[in-house]
Amino acid sequence: MIDMFDRAKAIAGEITRLRRDFHQYPELSFNEYRTSTIVAEMLREIGIRTKTGIGRTGVVGEIGSGSGPTIAIRADMDALPIQEENDVPYHSQNEGIMHACGHDAHTAILLGAAHLLQQSFIDENWQGNVRLLFQPSEEAYDESGISGATAMIEDGALENIDAAIALHVWSDYPAGNCYFHDGYSLAAVDSFKAWLRAPGGHGAYPHKSKDPIFILAPILTALYGIPSRRINPLRSSVVSLGQVHAGTAPNIIPKEVFLEGTIRSYEPEVREQLIAEVESALKISEIMGGGYEFQLTCGYPPMFNDSEVNDLLRSVSIDILGSKAINNSEFGMGAEDFAFMTQAAKGAMFMLGAAIPDGTERRHHTSTFDIDESVLPIGAAILAETARRYVTGTI
Repeated sequence: MIDMFDRAKAIAGEITRLRRDFHQYPELSFNEYRTSTIVAEMLREIGIRTKTGIGRTGVVGEIGSGSGPTIAIRADMDALPIQEENDVPYHSQNEGIMHACGHDAHTAILLGAAHLLQQSFIDENWQGNVRLLFQPSEEAYDESGISGATAMIEDGALENIDAAIALHVWSDYPAGNCYFHDGYSLAAVDSFKAWLRAPGGHGAYPHKSKDPIFILAPILTALYGIPSRRINPLRSSVVSLGQVHAGTAPNIIPKEVFLEGTIRSYEPEVREQLIAEVESALKISEIMGGGYEFQLTCGYPPMFNDSEVNDLLRSVSIDILGSKAINNSEFGMGAEDFAFMTQAAKGAMFMLGAAIPDGTERRHHTSTFDIDESVLPIGAAILAETARRYVTGTI
């Protein structure tokens, strides 16, 4: 096992080079053409059976004998529509696009793990299979609600898979620490749009109009009161508004107010209740002489970490890093479309701390996001050794 980490450290320079290359040339969801081309070329160069165009722009690599258990390792490849502000040699060259969540690191780490596993298979000739899933579009889904994970599943990427694993670098956590959580670990996420409508009128004569901005006030109170007053306090839930727009001039009472927000939860029954409660809050508009339109987009399900798969990841991480680097803690209410894969097969994702030790905040989804690249070989070694142990039965 320590040999796997030694091998990972030996190729750390190449993993870092790949991460910086992907960072310089980021691509948005379902447009990862350059990235997927490089991934496929590298897999084929080291002798890994490779398929392209899986889930539109995804790549699948296969290592193994064809018989025995099969484990999948997933890395997402897409970037975000953010203009980078970091002054680094590997600054994004694509205007308005940036790897602001670490997917460049995930892709490079999995390429490193692919190299390690292919060498391990040649050396040991184990009976089992590792499927490498280079996934597009984790950050967004299309107008039909299809994300990269669902697109790859629809194209058969998880057929005959016994387990699936993944990691996510995390810029808030100390570099080299690993974080694990069993059960529901990241939230289901749904988004909604709503239009509050009323006749509107002249700002000088509000008593002769129906004002959707006035109608909005109690609706805001009702929406933000849902988690604290309508949902069981022992159940996690979030209702947040990200957009509120209305009006064109100071003396015109508008006919419409536009709202857009997110709903997050763990349990399916709470998810259903949240959706119903949001619409109930919007119905206040009818009592006050207006009306509403409600549009819901169902997003990712909650991500469930299988305890057995998590135990294997945790055990490997302890062997590589020591027990002091291992943490068992909640992940929060973020969302991940890896959740679709853990519905299709038992699986788990862990968080790999990657904070730059200069004390500067490098938050995810911001223009200054960055990571400590020393964690790249750690991630590659953990993923590769976990997969090797799984397929060889050395659990």
